[in-house]
Amino acid sequence: MAELATIARPYAEALFKASTSDLSSVANWVDELATIAANPQLLQFADSPKVTSAQVFDLMVGIAKSALTDAARNFLQAVIENGRLSVLPEIASQFRALKNAQSGSSDAVVYSAFAIDAAALAAVALSLEKRFDRKLNVSVELQPELIGGIRVVVGDEVLDTSVKARLEQMKVALTA
Repeated sequence: MAELATIARPYAEALFKASTSDLSSVANWVDELATIAANPQLLQFADSPKVTSAQVFDLMVGIAKSALTDAARNFLQAVIENGRLSVLPEIASQFRALKNAQSGSSDAVVYSAFAIDAAALAAVALSLEKRFDRKLNVSVELQPELIGGIRVVVGDEVLDTSVKARLEQMKVALTA
């Protein structure tokens, strides 16, 4: 959605410029706040005319698992007071993109039918970094419908070696 991206860009850029010394910790709390802000019930609560911005702020700070720094509290307060709470996930996404561009890395999501242990994930990450020719920040999400194998998404590139994809390829080949 272009409108959300347009609204989120100034917030992400300002946060990036203000936090160049400690990007990793800022990325952690921005992601946490974005996850909280993505909750539809919270957004419904925040949109209520009976609820003040201070109540929304207190609720979000209370939900946050980690103790928020003063910078995090100030940023959250600005986002809430400007009525941009629903844009917070997009702000986090753009902030991660700016952080990755500076470090020359990319986010990679590995979808797997089963849990992957740390040693196997390290091996997969190493081979993916060679394949995509850049440093990757790898995260894993479970998708049992893949049956087996993995599906990797790096930006707009997809590498699908799952059993489900192979079965689909066989189906297409047999029905063609």
